[in-house]
Amino acid sequence: MKTGILFSGGKDSCLALHKYKKDKVNCLLSIIPEHEDSFMFHSPNTNLLKKQAEMLNLPLILQKTKGEKEKELEDLKKLIEKSGVDEIVIGGIKSSYQASRIQKICLELGVKVHAPLWNHSAERLWRELLKNNFKVIITKIASEGIPPSFLGKIIDREKLEKLRKLSEKYKFRLDFEGGDAETSVLFMPEFKKEIKIEFDVKSEGGFRHFLRLNKIL
Repeated sequence: MKTGILFSGGKDSCLALHKYKKDKVNCLLSIIPEHEDSFMFHSPNTNLLKKQAEMLNLPLILQKTKGEKEKELEDLKKLIEKSGVDEIVIGGIKSSYQASRIQKICLELGVKVHAPLWNHSAERLWRELLKNNFKVIITKIASEGIPPSFLGKIIDREKLEKLRKLSEKYKFRLDFEGGDAETSVLFMPEFKKEIKIEFDVKSEGGFRHFLRLNKIL
């Protein structure tokens, strides 16, 4: 049985990998949208993904997509087909939009789907991340209420409490599902060592801010 994980390098896919157990996973599967925004997928930094795969000592299989609604599903299908996996692990929490489309593709291909974080509350999600010493940073902000100063900073208990208060005021989701923000993981228990980065911040208007990596160590 060959198992792959749909991997963005963010907190959800990394925690799903941790919960499912790394030694049961054979490869990382990543979709790379050409543009910053995608209906289905995060827009990970490819160089950071490669570094994460190195820290996990797992092969990384990439598939580009233009990120067009529904058409990007064909690229996901291509990715799963060329990986040769029998089952796939996803980091979905509550998004039926994403989960139903992945399940439909996997049903067509005869591939099993596992979602170890399904129906996790935001509180439970962050509790497990902090308990297991995950070092999570925000890499993209696409919502009112999250200051750009949060970009690139590791979310500890103090910063999480600030985010919680902001989410109550501005009504964004604390787990960020739905695209309010995107994250990357610089350390998790399965990494050989912590990843270090140097970065700049790019802003587009008042509510869209991006981390731009200059160096990955």
